[in-house]
Amino acid sequence: MVGLAVTDKAALLAAMAERAAAAAGLSADTILEHVLLREALGSTGFGGGAAIPHARIEALSGIIVVVASLAAPLDFAALDGEPVDIAVLMLSPQAAGADHLKALARISRTLRDPARLDAMRAAGSATALRRALAVVEEASRRAA
Repeated sequence: MVGLAVTDKAALLAAMAERAAAAAGLSADTILEHVLLREALGSTGFGGGAAIPHARIEALSGIIVVVASLAAPLDFAALDGEPVDIAVLMLSPQAAGADHLKALARISRTLRDPARLDAMRAAGSATALRRALAVVEEASRRAA
């Protein structure tokens, strides 16, 4: 999702849940409910303009990753107070255990790399965004 035009955190999470629904074989509402429950525990905006909203969902058979660059930064209640313009939604099976944590750690490391974030922000197409996120996609495949 490149240049996603949303005005707030709720709209961002809803759009990402909608995108993940087909791959997950679940309704967007079910995905959004799980993501919002996790988000209620504390913001997944960890700083530097990036967020990793995530949830574990019993019905999933593998890890699903959806990436979005935003048309304009928005308030995500991030730990550093900075607005978010890059979001990576990660959904994993409830029983994923260590695979969930490994994938989350890998995505986090990727998003802490300023050069990677710059490449993601500069991506003008889904193909360019995927190229910038090769490490994230690899994490998803390895953890699944």
